Amino acid sequence: MIERRDVYQAIADPTRRMIIQKLSGGPLNISQIVENSGITRQGIAKHLKVLNECGMIALTQKGREQVCEARLEQLDEVVDWVNASRKLWNQRFKKLDKFLAETKKQ
Repeated sequence: MIERRDVYQAIADPTRRMIIQKLSGGPLNISQIVENSGITRQGIAKHLKVLNECGMIALTQKGREQVCEARLEQLDEVVDWVNASRKLWNQRFKKLDKFLAETKKQ
């Protein structure tokens, strides 16, 4: 069975979030991503593979270097989910506040 990857898997790992953060400033080659990360090139390559499979980055070959570019529009799915969840929980808390206020009056 082939595992389908999504944006939530991409952002679930702190190393992948760090890579996305670095790439949010513009395209970088793998050496630039590895720089100051404390992670080996091989380790970063594994995370880049996941990010690529999730559609969070695009990899292009430029000469001998692979250049990575963030596809931040993929994060819109997460933003939509967070906003919907926030709306739902705000409604639930308002109902709870109303219930508690009514209970207090009794």
